[in-house]
Amino acid sequence: MPLQAEKGIRNMRADLATQVDLLHADGQRVVVRVSCSSGGVLISALGEAPGAEQAEDRALARLQQRLANPTAPAPVQKISSQPSLAPVAVEPAPEPASEPTPEPEDWSEELTAVEMELQRLNWDRSKEGQYLQRAFGHSSRSRLVRYGDLVAYLKALRILEPPLEPTAAALPLLRPALLKTSDELLGQLAWGAEEGRAFLIEHFSQTTRQQLSDAQLQEFNQSLQQLLLNAPSPQTA
Repeated sequence: MPLQAEKGIRNMRADLATQVDLLHADGQRVVVRVSCSSGGVLISALGEAPGAEQAEDRALARLQQRLANPTAPAPVQKISSQPSLAPVAVEPAPEPASEPTPEPEDWSEELTAVEMELQRLNWDRSKEGQYLQRAFGHSSRSRLVRYGDLVAYLKALRILEPPLEPTAAALPLLRPALLKTSDELLGQLAWGAEEGRAFLIEHFSQTTRQQLSDAQLQEFNQSLQQLLLNAPSPQTA
């Protein structure tokens, strides 16, 4: 995952030095950001490739295009065709009933957004590691291998306000954990597929849990918990 563990300086022109930041590296791809100052304005571009040198070369090529066209806006190059993530509200709107969105191949836009949020919160790698340990059970962003976990992490960072210590920050809502909880609750209620589907249709107008948003899934779990609390005990039944 995005890990700014490596930095370098590479000369592109005699009068211009570029800074290279490694944002993300895993077994399949590397994302590199190349930045420079031109006329007092910071300009940067992203490059993605299977290897670090290829990613850096792509980022440098994009940066050279920007320098050749100084009127082009946007200090951060978008290399993804995916739309930008919208600002996250505290209470997300329900998702439309549809199949789960497939994971995009390019995560560089989200990775860069995470870096910006960490800068806003003034969290270094140590503080980020503390938060990741609480939220995901490990302290390295490189172990966020699911796109949904990355998005949940970004959403959680966006609603935090500095100054804030990672040990006191609110944790993201993780869909796999919500689904696991609902499985356990359905088992305790001894409900099969038909009972669960009937409950979803009656209370959420949906037929499967996958059609629920994260907020709706959390509400579904709370409803099941309430049913368990109200159920008569074996002694009083």
